[in-house]
Amino acid sequence: MVRSLYSGVAGMVTHQSKMDVIGNNISNVSTYGYKSSRATFRDVYYQTSSAASAATPTSGGTNPTQIGYGSKLGSVDVNHSQSVMSTTGYTLDVAIAGEGYLQVMDADGNIFYTKAGMFDIDAEGNVVDVNGNFVLGVSGDPTGREASSDKIKISLPYESAARAQSDDTINGITYTIKAANENEYGNVNIVFAASSSLPLGQKASATITSSSIVVTLNSNETFGSLAELNQEMNNAITAANGGKKHAGGDFTITMSDPAFFSQPLTGAEIANPDFGINSGTVTLPDNLSQFFSVKSVGDEFSGTGTANMSMTLDADDNLTISIGQYTATISASQLEQAGTVVMKNNGSSTDSFVLSYPNLNTIKAYNLDSMTGTVDMTASEPSSNLGLTQGNFLLSGGTEGGEQTVADLTGISIDDKGIISATHPSFGLMEIGRIDLATFANPAGLSQVGDTYFAESQNSGEPILAVAGTNGTGDILGGTLETSNTDLAHEMADMITTQRGFQACSRLITVSDTMLEELINLKR
Repeated sequence: MVRSLYSGVAGMVTHQSKMDVIGNNISNVSTYGYKSSRATFRDVYYQTSSAASAATPTSGGTNPTQIGYGSKLGSVDVNHSQSVMSTTGYTLDVAIAGEGYLQVMDADGNIFYTKAGMFDIDAEGNVVDVNGNFVLGVSGDPTGREASSDKIKISLPYESAARAQSDDTINGITYTIKAANENEYGNVNIVFAASSSLPLGQKASATITSSSIVVTLNSNETFGSLAELNQEMNNAITAANGGKKHAGGDFTITMSDPAFFSQPLTGAEIANPDFGINSGTVTLPDNLSQFFSVKSVGDEFSGTGTANMSMTLDADDNLTISIGQYTATISASQLEQAGTVVMKNNGSSTDSFVLSYPNLNTIKAYNLDSMTGTVDMTASEPSSNLGLTQGNFLLSGGTEGGEQTVADLTGISIDDKGIISATHPSFGLMEIGRIDLATFANPAGLSQVGDTYFAESQNSGEPILAVAGTNGTGDILGGTLETSNTDLAHEMADMITTQRGFQACSRLITVSDTMLEELINLKR
């Protein structure tokens, strides 16, 4: 009877321990990287009332008679199975899709292992977790380097000082705009425009924002040279900046063909987007213009000065027209009605102009001798317009130089191999580190130390380092965290059975007490 009391007490203690495990699991249902535990029971020693006996030729064997003393806590096992993944969108959050543990080191040099990949980069460039412990792996370019347990520290190359610059090609000419000062303030977008509303005498105006400068040139003012354009542009920028030089300094425009600005140009010509060909002219005298007209002049037209226009009509009524070196023959069938003909320079298909002519009856009604005269011609020439409004002058590369820090990076990401990549305005995309993993022969033997950390134990085996995705480890998922693997439904069911087990054990003590009371009452 006394044994049942002790069995009840032992059962209550073990069920209370199991409830403690269940409570810890439920309280960590929202803890990233948490691995749930389970409690198992063992029966304790037994009192043998009679031992087992062997069979004899005259009798059979008997089983032992033993009475137990209740239960005890046998083990608390950690469930290392993978849970579901939660996308966070934060690039430095990582999860492992498979086997392996992330490595961290505390201030005392102790290395722990975890599934909770909530990482950040501190002011010194160290990759750390939310507890301020160092994340371990490889620093710098990881190409060809084995997995490691070193602190990951982000270090960037020294950057030389440079001026902001932009290059663009317009109509075959490359324009370069540079800032004078070596700093990032010259990294602006310069846009050109022309306006006839600026007052006479003001050649340029400017509007400045944090990222752009709009330079408006006076369409009616003349700029004698590229140097004058630069001076007027910078004067306008200074005026728009409250009388102070722009932080990027003066901006200078240069051209791959300076001869293109060898003569004065108006603001309209500099900013005009139409930088094609100025067509030449063919001017007919009055006695011819009543019969003929010039419809268009080709871009390659080279005629200059004066030329005689003459015509001949052969016996078959085919008309040949000559104007200087330009000739054309119109057949009789074509002359049945008025039309147009291409006057070509010695058969050239590019040096030409288009002439309209009357029909044959009109030509015959007049004396051909009256259809002659002197024609004035000017050649087609390239436009003097620079077309700066067509340019995309986004100045970049300006920097004061010096040591670069994480603050100078424009983006950080982690790929499936744990490689940390970053984008720098000058250096572009760089690989600056790698997060390495550790595996164990017996992960269940790891010791829990709190903060979702595990520590190596004598039964876990030594850590085996690996690059993510190799040697049986899983890939690393950036912007993702592994949620707790606590099965809430299972824990609630366990909690009910544990409560009932505890209740039954307590009832066992009550019943045993009642039996003892009955025994004591026998003396009455």
